[in-house]
Amino acid sequence: MKIVSRNEELLRDALSCIPQPSSRTSLASCNKMIRFEDISAAAFKIQCGVQKTPCMYSRLSKQYGMDIYLKKEFLQYTGSVKERGVLYLLMSLPQDQQRKGVIVASDSNFSMAVAYHASELRIPVFVIMSTSTAPARVKMCREYGAMVISYGTTAKDSQVHARRLAQENAYLYLEEEDSAVYLSGLGTVGLEMYEQVPKLDAVIFPAGGHCGLLAGSAAALKHLNPHISIIGVESESFPVLQQSLKAGHPTEDQACNNHHFYGDVSGVCFGSNSLQLTGKLVDKVVAVREEDILISMLRLLEYERATVDAEGAIGLAALVAGKLPELKGKRVAVVICSGNLELHLLQQCIARALTLDNRVCRFSLVISDCPGDMSKLLEILAREEARVLDIKQERTFVTSELFTVEVVCTVETRDKIHTAQLRNALLERYPTTSWTER
Repeated sequence: MKIVSRNEELLRDALSCIPQPSSRTSLASCNKMIRFEDISAAAFKIQCGVQKTPCMYSRLSKQYGMDIYLKKEFLQYTGSVKERGVLYLLMSLPQDQQRKGVIVASDSNFSMAVAYHASELRIPVFVIMSTSTAPARVKMCREYGAMVISYGTTAKDSQVHARRLAQENAYLYLEEEDSAVYLSGLGTVGLEMYEQVPKLDAVIFPAGGHCGLLAGSAAALKHLNPHISIIGVESESFPVLQQSLKAGHPTEDQACNNHHFYGDVSGVCFGSNSLQLTGKLVDKVVAVREEDILISMLRLLEYERATVDAEGAIGLAALVAGKLPELKGKRVAVVICSGNLELHLLQQCIARALTLDNRVCRFSLVISDCPGDMSKLLEILAREEARVLDIKQERTFVTSELFTVEVVCTVETRDKIHTAQLRNALLERYPTTSWTER
């Protein structure tokens, strides 16, 4: 049965067949129209291979004045929404190609999803990674069942080597692109959210260069309810999607270099099809600062016990930054699409976010180097309920009067108001207190 809606024409106009270079060794992307039936078929086919992740009411709702529902795609087996598109892509390959195998060349969420699902489908899978790849990612791909080969010092070296191996051994070289099959798999997120949260007013997605999730899910949601507002969020540092929409074709931000912190959000705009869908179906694209993303990561960790990366937190960052005031009082779903953050980077991000949120602060002051003066300072900090994280004393290089000591103290407070109270209390007792600005 053909499902027809007034949005069918939008989808038909949005996608057209984009010819690919003949030298390309990856899956051909000459796309037919992406239809609602394609997304429904993908949902049926992959339902046993991916998680139907929860879309849960968030405790952050009261803080931001709206009903917020979080679609927790970071709970997928490999920690990323990319599994949906990858699984449908692999299941759609001809059997002879499945027997020959596939090859990818990156350390992205896409590659990890290919490594896992190809192994589960018993498809030979090879992942080429540069020698600069984090050891944890190499280990993870091997545990998923892929044959991992380290080659070259850059991602480009790995890609060239992977293409050569694909040609020599009849492997299918896969890279993230916007074929109708891949977009249909990603679009199943939109279907699930529509079922899980009745009467949605808006849905917020990560955007950036890899906007396949945004485009595919917009196709599903706009078909089901054209009044749902679809919003994409990208980084101010890499406004690739906004630049591409303005130019009318995929563009490459000169500053875009797949920044390690941003991951796929900082990638180049990878396809005309998803760009056209985004232009037709997405209501708004906003950009947020790095500071907002870090605070969003902190909020998710504290309120949702969710450890996510920049791509996973960027949707909520638009609400944290107050970029969408029109959603006050509305019912809003936010896709938390990825949780693959390396431990050392997580530690840095949380430490920086606490400082940005005015909850870790540092000050210095000069006190008399006499017994009891340090204890008086500590009494003030205890009375103001500030938690001392670090305290240092400098005697040798103090340039003030003799027999004094400079004290540099790092403390943790509850919030911005508590920090201001502590600052006033210290200035009252020690007028020369110097506060380190963040």
